[in-house]
Amino acid sequence: MTSVLEPHTPAHALASHALPPKTQTDPARIAFWEDAARRLTWEREWDAAHTWVPADLEADEPPVIRWFEGGRLNAAVNCADRHVAAGRGDKVALHFEGEPGDRTTVTYADLQRRVSQAANALLALGVGKGDRVVVYLPVLVETVVITLACARIGAVHSLVFGGFSAEALRFRVEDTGAKLLVTTDGQYRRGKAVPVKDNADAAVRGGAEGGDNAVEHVLVIRRTGSEIAWTPGRDVWWHELVDAQPEVHVAEAFDAETQLFIMYTSGTTGKPKGLVHTTGGYLTQASWSHEYLFANPDPALRDADVHWCTADLAWVTAHTYEIYGPLSNGVTQVIFEGTPNTPHPGRHFEIIQRYGVTSYYTAPTLVRSLMGWFPDGVPAEYDFSSVRVCGTVGEAVNPEAWRWLRSTVGRGEVPMVDTWWQSETGATVLSPRQTDAAFKPGCATRALPGLATAIVDDAGTPVAPGVQGNIVVTATGPAMARTVWGNPQRYLDSYWRKYAEQGWFLAGDGAKYDADGDTWILGRTDDVLNVSGHRLSTIEIESALVSHPAVVEAGVCPVADAVTGHAVAAFVVVNPEAVAAVERRGDLAEELRAHVAREIGPIAKPREIVVVPDVPKTRSGKIMRRLLTQLFEGSPLGDTTSLQNEPCIAGIAEALAAH
Repeated sequence: MTSVLEPHTPAHALASHALPPKTQTDPARIAFWEDAARRLTWEREWDAAHTWVPADLEADEPPVIRWFEGGRLNAAVNCADRHVAAGRGDKVALHFEGEPGDRTTVTYADLQRRVSQAANALLALGVGKGDRVVVYLPVLVETVVITLACARIGAVHSLVFGGFSAEALRFRVEDTGAKLLVTTDGQYRRGKAVPVKDNADAAVRGGAEGGDNAVEHVLVIRRTGSEIAWTPGRDVWWHELVDAQPEVHVAEAFDAETQLFIMYTSGTTGKPKGLVHTTGGYLTQASWSHEYLFANPDPALRDADVHWCTADLAWVTAHTYEIYGPLSNGVTQVIFEGTPNTPHPGRHFEIIQRYGVTSYYTAPTLVRSLMGWFPDGVPAEYDFSSVRVCGTVGEAVNPEAWRWLRSTVGRGEVPMVDTWWQSETGATVLSPRQTDAAFKPGCATRALPGLATAIVDDAGTPVAPGVQGNIVVTATGPAMARTVWGNPQRYLDSYWRKYAEQGWFLAGDGAKYDADGDTWILGRTDDVLNVSGHRLSTIEIESALVSHPAVVEAGVCPVADAVTGHAVAAFVVVNPEAVAAVERRGDLAEELRAHVAREIGPIAKPREIVVVPDVPKTRSGKIMRRLLTQLFEGSPLGDTTSLQNEPCIAGIAEALAAH
């Protein structure tokens, strides 16, 4: 095999069943990440670049992963102060656009001042190093500010999607033992001011004073002017506390392994897992990979880059490619509070044009929505000439959606970086490069420099091209999560136990090699269907359905079948105009079955076609297919707290009742 640092390892060479080498301690890989770390500003360089202690199954202990121990730095200083010190304080850091149309431009000097004020406010509230702060906010400038303020003083932040329920928020408040909750009076969502403070109150209840949890204060941003309940002594207005603080704060440098944030991710079973990421390694990989994937290949032209990652700030994608990555690189970026079709479905296109966005990084589910909103093509009035690279994230992008994004926003010519990574890895693992000569729609291609992956069977033997296996990360990056908060046993069992002997991280996704050795992600391994002995990928069937003009979105799941083992059930969101055309020809369900049979083969034909208003999606845009199976079969629902659109469950249940 070629070196881990070479751009393209021909993975199909593994078909000889030779095991990939153990590369967690490869010297070239470690030297690569040391060079990447030196892009940052350190108060003190590290004593040990990397420590790797394999999992010990006899002792039931997970692996020990450390990077840059002894090195000291401050993440917030790297994201603001160092750019100001370099004379770039007047450069725009954030173009904020609120859903109602309000706009704010924040320079790096402004950001430094605001973060310093927020850091002083946190200290005034008694928050210090190691304390946890839960942030329950929409996409606002203040969300970025409070996140960096936590990093500045060594507090651990945990951002929660502003659309989550009070119960989902309560779990995160209690699991982290948070001392402070930051929220708003309300948020704008689909043209309305939606109350938020009531959810925060229900989640906190009596707080530390009432003995319900550790929360001592609730810091409230006035966003919508909504009437809210107020608890004197506990509740504090942002504008009264933060805005009154000094604009100077002398930041302390922290050891590289200081905990930076806790990111919750849902599992197939059990409660959400709180993944712990630490400062130096995470910031190194976030910063390096952002530049590698999205910056202009010509360094002389990078000052004109305008990055837009459309993710909610509570998602790990936003942590890496909307907060820490771009800001550590001194890049100008866009942040948008609202939904993409408010007040009209061209809102994203207006924003791209207004700010001259050069890199547009979004989720396949949003691309599919745009396809449905513009069935006759995007109006020529929108100017996408500034866009230089497009990317997708969340789950494998359907080839049809990939082609649509490139042909419209990308004018049929820009590079496409279809990234694969996870909350656990902290940053991108697989992706095409901007400099690739050709692109394959929907293909994650190969590992980034400094990383290595393999696709193996349950015994750890590499699979042949075209055969589905488990994707494992054989050489993880410094952004890798160190543990599950309060539950190292779950960290071991979920990710490391299966391939402990080899020291590989089990991602939980199925994948396959093509004839060129490139990697195709096929979705979660628990989403695989086994129909009459044939293993079928849910994503492949969904892609076939979405390629039909009547289907805007599709979620496919396995349901029990006495004869075939599994049968395919497809839940589809449809385009009414296209459906009308189909129904003039015949039956929608039969046409979609025939379409899938043509695209994949008769074995993949869905037994059930259910038209629904929406499919359940996590905030990262992943379709939660196990919920579809549970709804279809009438079994108890698992964890739903990570859904971004929890109300859709009732709509699906109604559709099934009428099915």
